[in-house]
Amino acid sequence: MDSEQRKLALALIQQALPDLDWTLQATKVKRLSRDFHWFSPILKQQLEDKQADAVVRPRNEEELSLVVKACVQHQLPLILRGGATGNYGQLVPLQGGILVDMTGFNQIGEPGNGVVRAQAGSRLAEIETITRPTGWELRCMPSTYRLATLGGLYGGGFGGIGSINYGPLGAPGNVLSVKVMTMEAEPRILHIPAPQALLLHHAYGSNGIVLEVELALAPVHQWIERLDVFDDFSDALDYANAIARSPGLVKRQLALFAAPIPTYFTHLNGHYQAHQHAVISVIAEESEGVGSNLLEKYRGHSAVRQSAAEARETNTSLMEYCWNHTTLHALKIDSSLTYLQTAFNYTNYRQQIIDMAALFGDEVISHIEFLRDNDGNITASGLQLVRYSSEERLNEIMVTFRDNDVKINNPHVYKIEDGKQGEIKSEVVSVKKSLDPNGLLNPGKLRGWEVRDTLVLNNDPLLLTDR
Repeated sequence: MDSEQRKLALALIQQALPDLDWTLQATKVKRLSRDFHWFSPILKQQLEDKQADAVVRPRNEEELSLVVKACVQHQLPLILRGGATGNYGQLVPLQGGILVDMTGFNQIGEPGNGVVRAQAGSRLAEIETITRPTGWELRCMPSTYRLATLGGLYGGGFGGIGSINYGPLGAPGNVLSVKVMTMEAEPRILHIPAPQALLLHHAYGSNGIVLEVELALAPVHQWIERLDVFDDFSDALDYANAIARSPGLVKRQLALFAAPIPTYFTHLNGHYQAHQHAVISVIAEESEGVGSNLLEKYRGHSAVRQSAAEARETNTSLMEYCWNHTTLHALKIDSSLTYLQTAFNYTNYRQQIIDMAALFGDEVISHIEFLRDNDGNITASGLQLVRYSSEERLNEIMVTFRDNDVKINNPHVYKIEDGKQGEIKSEVVSVKKSLDPNGLLNPGKLRGWEVRDTLVLNNDPLLLTDR
């Protein structure tokens, strides 16, 4: 469908649904069609001219169903938008269409017995505002938790704060079920339990419209946020590793930053020197004494210390210097930087981190996040900063990491399988065929859909036959 055909279809849809909350002004539509894909100079160039034809903000399932029906009738693409804090162009429309702002779906259920159900447009920080007084908090959330939505995390996220304990969001037991609307002429509402629900996880909203997510929660602790500094990189690494591998030391977040990354944290400058490496940790108050003993052992020094309660009151949480917030802080200082996403081998990640840092020097600067993988192994993932020179050189760097048995989750591509998923998964494509038979959801992002005729697909991938 070309732009003139889309324009005509949109006019007919808007005429039929005039009471919906539409945004049609071109400059606003373009702004809303963006996420943080500009972290990548490659994606910034590839996606520069891509945008929706209109944005709509449904207030309830009935209004969303009307939009879905209209898009199916006119064969117009539909793309979902949460907080727009993603980094891979997940929400950027490749073929125009209607961008659906899901932030109107922000109802949060009453938490109970370590579980909460919330609508997809709920801000993650607001979920914790509801759950924390009852003694529970999120098991996993990105550093962008103030703006990020639950649906956005589910559709495009991976891990984050809390992953040192509970692994990434997709680890067994973290997500209990999802509620989904199909992209059909007569939309269906489906309640899908785990593990089938995870077939819609990290699929960029390309194979189903997630309305609600049911999450398992974690017990609340009185957290202490710390930034500790070291003159030697290996001391900083060993300190962080010792915290990660101390099972009785209760923690929520743990990250390592090689110099000069801490200098990019401009609000914290003055607490340490430019040559120093840093570890940010969030440790339970009762475990801080153990952490202090480790700090002394590895020749570190305390630079910043605050309670998480104080951080919430002052909006100065150290958690917002971790994960891909690190990249954002760095780019504010040096726009020539970009980043990588690497997954080290859990059996020897310490040596791999040292080897890669020695191999690349100041060209690839270590930012390491410690977490558990889906199998419960303590491991480390990198969000290294890269001094970008060319796409060719960036690809050479990624090849070198792979040659050293370090997996790359390429953040410079917008096809789902080219990044974290790494391969075409017939079961993910099967879900799209079942829930979006016309291929209208976020078209162009799922490579497997383009070759669906060559795949063996399951007609009931969600095992809904008997439901």
